[in-house]
Amino acid sequence: MAERTGVELAGATAGAEPRTPAGKSGAAGQVQLRTLVLIRWLAVAGQAASLLGVHYGLGYELPIVPALLVVATSVLLNFAVVVWHGGNARLGDRDASLYLGFDIVQLSVLLYLTGGLNNPFELLVLAPVTVSATVLSRGSTVRLCLLAIACVSGLAVWHMPLPWDGAPPALPPTLIFAVWAATVFAIVFIAAYVSKVAVESRRMSDALAATQIALAREQRLSSLGTLAAAAAHELGSPLATIAVVAREIARDLPPDSPLAEDAELLLTQTDRCREILTELARRPDADDRDPFLDVPITGLIQEIVARHEREGVAVTVRPHPPSDGAPEPVLSRRPELVHGLGNLIANAIQFARRGVEIDLEWDERELRVTILDDGPGFPPALLGRLGEPYISGRPDDEEHMGLGIFIAVNLLERDGARLSFANARPRGARVAVVWRRAILEERRGRSA
Repeated sequence: MAERTGVELAGATAGAEPRTPAGKSGAAGQVQLRTLVLIRWLAVAGQAASLLGVHYGLGYELPIVPALLVVATSVLLNFAVVVWHGGNARLGDRDASLYLGFDIVQLSVLLYLTGGLNNPFELLVLAPVTVSATVLSRGSTVRLCLLAIACVSGLAVWHMPLPWDGAPPALPPTLIFAVWAATVFAIVFIAAYVSKVAVESRRMSDALAATQIALAREQRLSSLGTLAAAAAHELGSPLATIAVVAREIARDLPPDSPLAEDAELLLTQTDRCREILTELARRPDADDRDPFLDVPITGLIQEIVARHEREGVAVTVRPHPPSDGAPEPVLSRRPELVHGLGNLIANAIQFARRGVEIDLEWDERELRVTILDDGPGFPPALLGRLGEPYISGRPDDEEHMGLGIFIAVNLLERDGARLSFANARPRGARVAVVWRRAILEERRGRSA
């Protein structure tokens, strides 16, 4: 039996979700050119202002012409890429990394002309690396980090004198080494930290989008079920009229009329249509999916179980009425509630060996739904992370992206529930969902 992850996606939504593997967000490696161009224009303005201010404003002698030519290369590249790609283009991972690599080299040349690591503006070499860690792939970020470290290492040894009023101060080699070490450490640390945060942010964004898709699908199905029942009701009257007219025509036709057989066929098909409409109006799915229809918690759980039954797995729903006589909670069939509980129950049925038990307990204050299966249980390494997106024991299986429990947790918490996950003894998984009855009554009133 496959290892139980507890995070597989219920079949009802598997086809509606992004197919982005964990840690490989589709947003990575796609950068809008306009953003990079704007950043470079800000860098050009800052570099030009600093050079002119130091040289002419403060009176420090700079190699102003070569320095301004280096700044001009950034200006020319900005114009060239806008003409070549267009202002609204999106750069791929490779092109964007080359673009940022140029920025590192251009800044390093400028620092070479103005004192190397003695220049306090050497910290700006962190900017391209940070941008790469935010939007580019891990490989591109690593290559840019190595380029930045190589440039910083070269600047520690080779550079022109720091502009100064008179002879520039001679900084001790230990201080230069400390500045180099701090810059290298900052490059590595900031790139790793920002990259990790950006990946988590993209994964969360993709997973939340999947949650919205699942909820929208459930809402569409709710609307379709209600529409089907309404259509069956509305079509009943004209169909009855057709049946009456067809019966009168059949009665008035002589037995040997060539139209008698056609009239009989019309009556037969009319009766068949009536049966179809009657069955459609009575279908449990049509009623279940009406978000304005209230149902006791026991009935709601039984209906959800019926959608996810699997041969060979017995599902037992066990209500436990309280001794104080508190009435059984009545809930509205909200899409968040139906889909969230459906994901958890489908998950338990999928991994169960022979049976799943669902205990329903309530009192005047709370409602608790406990889902217990006899499967392999949750992997201990993942138990504390359940509810995060893309957490799965099957990282190479694209059919299981680890979004099932994430979607269930988000939908049920949106509905006011608290969830907890644990492993049962001697085996199996236990999921507890708890609501305060006041919240259920409030949400039920909103749906009324």
